[in-house]
Amino acid sequence: MADPEFRPAAFLDRDGVLNRDVGYAHRNDQIEWIPGAAAAIRRLNAAGYLVFVVTNQSGVARGLYGTADVERLHRWMAERLAEQGARVDDWRYCPYHPDHRPDRFAAFAGWRKPAPGMLLDLMRHWPVKADRSFLIGDQETDMQAGAPAGIAGHRYGGGDLETLVARLIGTTGAGISNGEEMGR
Repeated sequence: MADPEFRPAAFLDRDGVLNRDVGYAHRNDQIEWIPGAAAAIRRLNAAGYLVFVVTNQSGVARGLYGTADVERLHRWMAERLAEQGARVDDWRYCPYHPDHRPDRFAAFAGWRKPAPGMLLDLMRHWPVKADRSFLIGDQETDMQAGAPAGIAGHRYGGGDLETLVARLIGTTGAGISNGEEMGR
């Protein structure tokens, strides 16, 4: 069996990057897509990038919804994206929060951004070429999660997500500083 071909990856935060952050979204009726979200993912797919979603979900720890709700929403989001020709290769979420039910979700403590656990787990399961990969997030904790995983972080500040992705993959990190805010 041949070794898998290592590819660059785009790690995307969910709330605030793919969909508007409405606070603890866990149902499909709460999802309002960011302009250009599906087009951005299609562009990444066409360019040969692996596409991953990495999202903190403290609403689980807070008891607002369960892991089954998160997984159901992610399946629904993947289906809506697929209808537009866009594919997310894998999803990771962290149900842990240090102030809410920390014992129940302690195994995920290292996954909660700013910790790099979700990224590192994906890199263990997929053939990721880290030096050509990047993370797009809307919070400082997203930027902080990328660095220890060797992944450049880029802050999404609004606007059309495809425009940001086109710029990032057009330069493959050159000319864009780590953590530079892009968008509006």
